[in-house]
Amino acid sequence: MINEIKQDAQERMKKTLEALDHAFAKIRTGRAHPSILDSVMVSYYGADTPLRQVANVVAEDSRTLALTVFDKSMIQAVEKAIMTSDLGLNPATAGTTIRVPMPALTEETRKGYTKQARAEAENARVAVRNIRRDAIAQLKDLVKEKEISEDEERRGQDDVQKLTDKFVAEIDKALEAKESDLMAV
Repeated sequence: MINEIKQDAQERMKKTLEALDHAFAKIRTGRAHPSILDSVMVSYYGADTPLRQVANVVAEDSRTLALTVFDKSMIQAVEKAIMTSDLGLNPATAGTTIRVPMPALTEETRKGYTKQARAEAENARVAVRNIRRDAIAQLKDLVKEKEISEDEERRGQDDVQKLTDKFVAEIDKALEAKESDLMAV
């Protein structure tokens, strides 16, 4: 019973960490990375479709992304989708290839992205603490129903707290890595 609660809490905390990694991937650094365009949706025959499904995205060099659109008639739509996204990118079409140069980050934009990364990390910490609160509430319910003893509850709470501390440390480590990535010129 206690192990199931701990297992559930651990799985939910792992999902929170994965969501943080996904959020960090959207925060652009000065380097080109194909995941930057993951949030871009293209109007493909009337349906909003992820860019990855209509084009192949590769990093040509450290500052340029190259897109090869599968359907040549969609080149303008893909270009427009990238321009209208909130990423601040200006694609350039060269025949069948779309090149997206990554503008250099100014000090001001670096600080803004750092602030955004810190906010995402704080949201992840709050989510982990909420998961801890839920797990501890489940343990208290088991004590009320006399399914476990108070000693077992205390051990369970200690284990959940250790789990929480571990995941908060991982969040802090991920944030530190993202901040150093953002501040690197």
